[in-house]
Amino acid sequence: MKTYDVYPLLNVNIVRGKGCTVWDEKGTPYLDFYGGHAVISVGHGHPDYVKAIHQQLANLGFYSNSVINTLQQELAERLGKASDYDDYQLFLVNSGAEANENALKLASFHNGRTRVLAAQKAFHGRTSLAVEVTDNPKIIAPINANGHVTYLPLNDIEAWEAELSKGDVCACILECIQGVGGIRMAEKDFAQRLAKACRDNGTVLICDEIQCGYGRSGKFFAHQWLDIKPDLITVAKGIANGFPMSALLISPQFTPVYGQLGTTFGGNHLACAAAIAVLDIMEKEQLVENARQTGDYLMERLRDLQKTQPHITDVRGRGLMIGIELDIPQKEVRSRMVYEQHCFTGCSGTHTLRLLPPLCITRQDADLFITKLNNAL
Repeated sequence: MKTYDVYPLLNVNIVRGKGCTVWDEKGTPYLDFYGGHAVISVGHGHPDYVKAIHQQLANLGFYSNSVINTLQQELAERLGKASDYDDYQLFLVNSGAEANENALKLASFHNGRTRVLAAQKAFHGRTSLAVEVTDNPKIIAPINANGHVTYLPLNDIEAWEAELSKGDVCACILECIQGVGGIRMAEKDFAQRLAKACRDNGTVLICDEIQCGYGRSGKFFAHQWLDIKPDLITVAKGIANGFPMSALLISPQFTPVYGQLGTTFGGNHLACAAAIAVLDIMEKEQLVENARQTGDYLMERLRDLQKTQPHITDVRGRGLMIGIELDIPQKEVRSRMVYEQHCFTGCSGTHTLRLLPPLCITRQDADLFITKLNNAL
């Protein structure tokens, strides 16, 4: 038996990581400005993170959610304090798609409706409901195409308000910074009017913070730049720095009902230990603030480079979630970055490089990236 090919693989075998650097099997170092697709939040191989997982595994690696797990409550309290959502409830699962899946189900349980509004170019996952609200017909299987979703242009508030006024919309789901969609940001006026229209029409507002959240934007959640408070918030990726984990933050208006939500592996002891260690490190090393300050510095350096590098047509983003629009295919540039410059980046579409580095990068890392990018271009 062999593995089923689902990704176009880079011909690099990464075997070790430390901070913002990873090494292949030959010992070649690579600057990591991809972060394993925004998953590595506190850096590769952080000693406090490694110690926390080792200690927990020595005590208890797993038991089911049929018994008390005090680590879950500790994580809930710590996450509530860090994010300013201490009045919300926490439901723990394993992946971003699961978090969005459960958010949509909970919204439908709440108001009994079935129609959802999602943004064009949105990406919310690959499970049944999550893929249905993802604007990519290539990955929506016939069994998932149930006609529940209306896709609308991001920031076209009149279009969203018109649909909401019909009174039959269960939920609006929104990435405040679209990742797969090309680092496109929701505007403040749009987000605030959308939140009000949802309240006025009994519609649940879901903010998908799976990629743009957990400090990446320079605030704990990207929607906090927009001064809105969603009913449901989904998080994953950086929450446990590589250990599979995700979460759903649930506003006090939702009353738990036994049997509506459930999970076997979600919130297990190892996952909670990893997530608590991440919050410890983020607080100790002020990584949310670092994401804002170093992200601002990197954006400034990129815009300076744009003035002298004609292949760069636009630089956009917030914090350490940045898109670099090119006038040539990103695939060629990304290949040069890996094989010639030994640097990992992500991508969006055919012409955008996507930067999602660990939140612990320094200005020196940013300077080194600028040199490598200029060389590749």
